[in-house]
Amino acid sequence: MDSHSSPSAAPPAAAEAGRYTYSPRLRWQPEVEEYFAAAYGRDHFARISEALAHPSCYSCIRVNTLKSSTDAVMHKLMDLVCENELSAAINGVEAVELNGGEQPHEGSSLVHKCPYAGLENVLFVQGSGPHVLYYGSQPDQAVKEVVVSRKCAESVLRGAQVYVPGVLACSSHVEKGDKVAVSVAIEQPVKEDGWAVGITRGTVLQGLQSDAHYEERTGLYIGQGTAAMSRSALFRVPHGIAVEMTENVLEGEIFLQNLPSVVTARVLDPQSGERILDMCAAPGGKTTAIAILMRDKGEVVALDRSHNKVMDILKLASEMDLSCIKAYKLDALKSVRKTDESRNLGMAHNHSEAIETPTEDPCHATIDGSSTSVDEGNSTTTVVHSDDKNLNAKRYISKAELRKNLRRMKNGPGRNNCSGGRVEKSKGFYPNSFDRVLLDAPCSALGLRPRLFAGEETLESLKNHAKYQRRMFDQAVKLVRPGGVIVYSTCTINPGENEALVRYALDTYKYLSLVSQYPKVGGPGIVGSCELFNMTYTEEWLREDEAELVQRFDPSSSVDTIGFFIAKFNVGDKDE
Repeated sequence: MDSHSSPSAAPPAAAEAGRYTYSPRLRWQPEVEEYFAAAYGRDHFARISEALAHPSCYSCIRVNTLKSSTDAVMHKLMDLVCENELSAAINGVEAVELNGGEQPHEGSSLVHKCPYAGLENVLFVQGSGPHVLYYGSQPDQAVKEVVVSRKCAESVLRGAQVYVPGVLACSSHVEKGDKVAVSVAIEQPVKEDGWAVGITRGTVLQGLQSDAHYEERTGLYIGQGTAAMSRSALFRVPHGIAVEMTENVLEGEIFLQNLPSVVTARVLDPQSGERILDMCAAPGGKTTAIAILMRDKGEVVALDRSHNKVMDILKLASEMDLSCIKAYKLDALKSVRKTDESRNLGMAHNHSEAIETPTEDPCHATIDGSSTSVDEGNSTTTVVHSDDKNLNAKRYISKAELRKNLRRMKNGPGRNNCSGGRVEKSKGFYPNSFDRVLLDAPCSALGLRPRLFAGEETLESLKNHAKYQRRMFDQAVKLVRPGGVIVYSTCTINPGENEALVRYALDTYKYLSLVSQYPKVGGPGIVGSCELFNMTYTEEWLREDEAELVQRFDPSSSVDTIGFFIAKFNVGDKDE
C-alpha cells in the first residue's frame, strides 16, 4: 500500500506519534493461529493477517457490457473524478486518458483498465494510504474523540460515515461542528475464555489514560471527522449520521465488486441458451455477471433463503435490464426435488422444471389445500374443498382468520419481510436439470477486508463451516447434468473450507475432475495435510498437480484482493 502522507498531514508531538496512527494487529484464537501458521508458514500468515486489516488499495468496477462499453464508463469515471477534484486529494495523482488502450505505469492513473487477460470489462479505481493524520490538538487540551465499534470501523474504512448505532463513547463537551478523532474499540480476551469490548455505550472520554481502553486504542485511529450532532443528542437519537468523515487514513475505498467475484463468474464460462443455477446468490453480483456473459439469453436461477435478499436480487436484475434471471426463496440445502415426490404429483416426465409455489392472489386465499373468495363483509365464510372425491364437502373457517390473512396479503409481508414485495418460493429442482452450477458457499468469511478482529472463530466452528459446505456441494452435484460444470468458491483463507472441500469432492464423486481455469489471476492451492484436535483428525488438502488447477487469492500478494478461493469441476458420466 502507498505509505505517503496526505498533503495536510503534519507530524504530531513525539509522544502522540505512535498513538494517533493506524497500525492494527489482527487477533485470532491461539489454536486457530497455529493451524493457519501450519498451513501457510508463520511469516506468510503474519503478512496475510496484516493485509486483512487494511482494505485493498483499489476498487473494482464491473461494466455492464450489454448497456455500455468499458471505454465509455472509464471516461465517465475520469470526468467524475476531475469534477470532484479527487485526483489532487490522493497523492496528487491525475486521471489521464489511456493512449491506445495501453496500461499506464503503476500510480499514473486514478482510473485504469484491469491488467489481467479475460477481464476486459473491469476497471480499477485507485485508492491510497495509510496516511498519517494530524488531529491538531492544543498543547494543553486533549483531542476530542469518538470511539466506534469494530464493525462500524470496518465500514468507515470502506468509505462509510459514522452512524449513531456504531458509536460507543465520546469526549465530553462535543458540539455539532467540532472536529473529532475517530478510533475503534477492538474485542479483547476476558477471563471466561471469550472476547468483549468492555466499553459501556455512552461512556464519557476525558482524554486521560484513565479513559476506557485508552492504551488499547493506540494505533487504532481510523480518521478525523466533523461531529454531526452534539454529545447529548448522540446518545439520545436512535439513528442518523454521528460523524461526517473528512479525512480517512485510507482514501478512495469504494467497493463495487471484488475482483475475485468477477473472476468466478468468468471461470464458470456460461453460454447463451444454457440453464445456470446460482445456489447462494445474494446480493446478486455474480448472478448478474453470469446473465451478462450469457447475453441475457437462457435462464439463470438464483436462490436465497431470505425473502428480502431475493427481492434485492430481482431489483438488481431489473436495474440492469436483465430478463433471464429467475430468483426464488429456497434454502440451498433443500434445492434438490425428490424424484418420488415428482411421481406422486404426476410430473416425473418433466425433470427440467422447478416445482414452484406461486405467489398468492390478494383476493383469493388458499388454506390447507382449499380455496375461497374472501369478503370482509361476510359474517361467515364457506371454504369449498377442491378434493375430487367429495366435491360437495365444505367446512367453515374463522372470519377473523380470513380477515387477518386478507390484511396480510394486502399490506405486504410485514416486518420480517420488510421490503414489501412478493417473491416466489420453490420446493426444489429435479436432478441433472442444470448445465452449470455456481456454489459461492456461505463460509467463515475470513478473507474479507478490512477485518479488525477474527477471534470469534474456533477450530470447531471452522470445522462446522466445512461440514455445512459439503452438504451444499452434495446438492450441487445432484443438480448438474452429466457433462456439466460446477464452480465452487468462498471468501475465506481457511484451507478446511477450500482445499479440504476439493479433496472431499474428488474422493467422494469419482466422475468429478478438476479443470484449469480462465482467467487465472490467483495463485495455486495448498498442498499436504494437517493434524487437528490433538492428532485425532487429519484434514487432507491437495496434491501438487491438483493445486495448480485451483485459484487461491492471497490478501498479502501483489494482486491485493480479498482472500478468496475458486475450484472448477467437470462432471462426467454419473453412472460410472
